[in-house]
Amino acid sequence: MICILSIESSTQTCSIAVSTDGKLVWNKENSDLTSHSAVLGVFVAEAVRFIQANNFRLDAVAVSEGPGSYTGLRIGISLAKGLCFGKDIPLIAVSTLKIMAKRFVPSFSYLCPMIDARRMEVYTALFDGNLNEIIPARAVIINENSYRDLLTHEKIIFFGSGAEKCKTVIRSENAVFRNYVHPSASDMIEEAEQAFKEKIFADTAYFEPLYLKEFQATIPKNKVF
Repeated sequence: MICILSIESSTQTCSIAVSTDGKLVWNKENSDLTSHSAVLGVFVAEAVRFIQANNFRLDAVAVSEGPGSYTGLRIGISLAKGLCFGKDIPLIAVSTLKIMAKRFVPSFSYLCPMIDARRMEVYTALFDGNLNEIIPARAVIINENSYRDLLTHEKIIFFGSGAEKCKTVIRSENAVFRNYVHPSASDMIEEAEQAFKEKIFADTAYFEPLYLKEFQATIPKNKVF
């Protein structure tokens, strides 16, 4: 039996899932971005207790690699690394955008997950209906020419936190939009299971999140000088 604990913390919703032989057996989610540092550790502890109570052996930890929130990714990946070092088990990295795209397979010709990166910029990639990567993950500013050539003859579904703001810019009968889609640990299970079987592991010591952009610190709105 393969038991994997999956961690997803790249957006406003963070989640933990436990799977055995590719099936979800436990999960928790929280949708408050400001509390990732508080709840993720608690969720991981609860997941470990569940694993122990059911006499499972934890074989690996899977983590969403990004892109997404700098802080959220750092918290999730730090927890994942800590578990892997502590239990001497492998780390599996799963593409955040691919996690999101799995929700729509095989309903559309092309799948375009979008995570809001402020203003008209998004973190995005493009997949075909079989989850083959057509355009790799990137940070891009959306304008009226974005995806124009492909949209002339193919349907594309745009989804995620960055999709809503693109409605006014990407105008085509072949463009379909879904806003309320976020990556979830429960959607990581299939990818994590396959990676474990193929022994595709990340280097626990040196693995870094897929940020795509340089970190820019901001001053809190309630900062008093």
